[in-house]
Amino acid sequence: MSVIEGDAGEHAGGDGAGEPTATEDLLYDVIRRLWPLHRTVVRAVERELADTGMTAGEHALLDALHTEGPRTVPQLARTMGLDRQPVQRWVNHAAELGLVVTAPNPAHRRSSLIRLTTEGTAAIRGIQRFESTELRQRLADLPAEDVRTALHVLDRLGEEFRHLANGSRVQREETDSQGSRDSRGSEGSNGSNGNPEGHDSRPTAPLMHKGRSGA
Repeated sequence: MSVIEGDAGEHAGGDGAGEPTATEDLLYDVIRRLWPLHRTVVRAVERELADTGMTAGEHALLDALHTEGPRTVPQLARTMGLDRQPVQRWVNHAAELGLVVTAPNPAHRRSSLIRLTTEGTAAIRGIQRFESTELRQRLADLPAEDVRTALHVLDRLGEEFRHLANGSRVQREETDSQGSRDSRGSEGSNGSNGNPEGHDSRPTAPLMHKGRSGA
């Protein structure tokens, strides 16, 4: 389901039969590129991490801990937009590599905090230094304003697709039109107001990271 699918009819006079606008075409082009881009970045990450023992997912885990500080597994899963199971597997393997450890959580006895070790901090900093150098060299022709615009667009796409994934957009539409449906005495169902599951299947690695560990 597209983030712009429900708006096409409005731009065409409300009958749903019009051609997509130029902006809609551009948005579809952005969305079409995201999955191939994600797969390509993951392959690049895995190639750079080949001699570290880490996977692309563990790279993303260390990056999240370095950015956010110590977190529980559920908190990390929410931050990364993933289910808990893969995040827990990455935590377990990163712990085996000596990159993270568990620590007591003052706010919740049963949910330990995951934090970077000294080795883990050195590893992610080395990766980020390498990535920064690579990005500067390979993307030197991109103005900073273009990068800020790209971030804004990606943030908005992420926000809207989160609404679609957890059904919150449908719920808002239902709430907005509830009064008119009640006054008509109509069921108001068109087959699109179901209760989708809140499963989030977003990518499992950062979209702009590729690198290797280093001291």
